[in-house]
Amino acid sequence: MSTLNNSTNVFWQECQVGKVDRQKLLNQKGCVVWITGLSGSGKSTLACALSRELHSRGKLSYVLDGDNLRHGLNKDLGFKAEDRAENIRRVGEVAKLFADAGLICIASLISPYRKDRDACRAMLSDPNFIEVFMNMPLELCESRDAKGLYKLARAGKIKGFTGIDDPYEPPENCEIEIEQENGVCPMPAAMAGHVVSYLEEKGFLRVQ
Repeated sequence: MSTLNNSTNVFWQECQVGKVDRQKLLNQKGCVVWITGLSGSGKSTLACALSRELHSRGKLSYVLDGDNLRHGLNKDLGFKAEDRAENIRRVGEVAKLFADAGLICIASLISPYRKDRDACRAMLSDPNFIEVFMNMPLELCESRDAKGLYKLARAGKIKGFTGIDDPYEPPENCEIEIEQENGVCPMPAAMAGHVVSYLEEKGFLRVQ
């Protein structure tokens, strides 16, 4: 995925304190909760609600927000296909480090291309990558348009905007799918509770 040259003459350095030790210290298992969906689908809302719920339970998490990362780590990238791929690759690598540290890493990005998300999944063992699909209709996302981006895209002032003139490829086998219920988007606490229940069921919130 990387557009950069591979490094040479580098070696992996092992340390005495490993992932299992860190997980025992935190009494939780590191993983990546990858939230994907259209702009305005509620990714950031879920990410923040999930982080608050985990914090209230004494569990350590960290949110990697797509927009926030473009202020620093990924500020040199645009929105062409190759830049989007590099954007996701970098976030995947950082998320992997957080998971290795024993944290529950919550990555919130549109991440429109399936192959890029699958490449991030391949960085971890499958059970440690939890893909959450915010399956909200375009009409709902566009009606929110808190940032005014859909309006600009419709006017042709933004090119390559996901859902308008650039595709979004939905997950085929995500762990969690969040949809409207009777035409209404679930409340943030309910969405966060859904994800927390999954983490509990799979044993991420304790070390046996």
